[in-house]
Amino acid sequence: MTATASRQRKAIITCAVTGSIHTPSMSPHLPLTPDEIAADAIAAAEAGAAILHLHARDPKDGRPTPDPAVFMGFLPRIKQSTDAVVNITTGGGQGMSVADRLAAPVRASPEMCSLNMGSMNFGLYPMLARYKEFKHDWERAHLENSRDFIFRNTFKDIEEILKTLGEGHGTRFEFECYDVGHLYSLAHFLDRKLVKPPLFVQTIFGILGGIGAHAEDLQHMKRTADRLFGEDYRWSVLAAGARQMPLVTTAAIQGGNVRVGLEDSLWLGPGELAKSNADQVAKIARILRELGIGIATPAEAREMLALKGGDKVAF
Repeated sequence: MTATASRQRKAIITCAVTGSIHTPSMSPHLPLTPDEIAADAIAAAEAGAAILHLHARDPKDGRPTPDPAVFMGFLPRIKQSTDAVVNITTGGGQGMSVADRLAAPVRASPEMCSLNMGSMNFGLYPMLARYKEFKHDWERAHLENSRDFIFRNTFKDIEEILKTLGEGHGTRFEFECYDVGHLYSLAHFLDRKLVKPPLFVQTIFGILGGIGAHAEDLQHMKRTADRLFGEDYRWSVLAAGARQMPLVTTAAIQGGNVRVGLEDSLWLGPGELAKSNADQVAKIARILRELGIGIATPAEAREMLALKGGDKVAF
């Protein structure tokens, strides 16, 4: 390896495999069962994802579930087949309590968990206009209910998650920041020494209720995070829907890490559904390489984020 190659900047690719936003009727390629989630996650890791962000679905009808038993239907298989960092949601889905959302992470004791940095409106209901028929009754209600839904994560809730998983399990966090105020909330917890650098700050764009997905929004979030955290954070970006690839590419050019996956967007390009999570990972990996940016391995991601290691999980 040349000296130039050894100094090449590397970006972490996170893949969010299924999430709790999209419903089965929106794409035949959305992984729903433990078998599908495991297979899609493993393929995404093989395509270049160093971190796998995971939700669970009820295999009967694809609705989001916090059931640890469902998570354990795919977590061990992912660990056996790949060295990727497993990152379990603490966001869950509509109607889940903090206790529900903590159940699977407490059972699995993962290296990473996501952590939303505030309560917010989370509007999915505009998608009702795009889909006329649904396979399952819960899907239409899921979208419509978001019109009157507040995703709750109070300061007390965040403290509980930090204490339970951070102190109790050595888990570190993907701090999900949907708006500028969330960055200030994270700075508050940093000031109180309830979180420790390096912070993995996932700035999120294009969710109705959070900041938009314009390039100016991206710059404002980055400037604010730079001012608040300086050298104490690692920046990553995700964007919803059609803005996914353009915005994460813009972030990568500016030194950021990237997140893709069917949780965030069902599309590979205009009018083209992604047939798998690996399709999106392979696309962003190719873009990064063409920009002269290396792809971080799981081992490199662990070092960059000071994770406890895959040998210290409970699955």
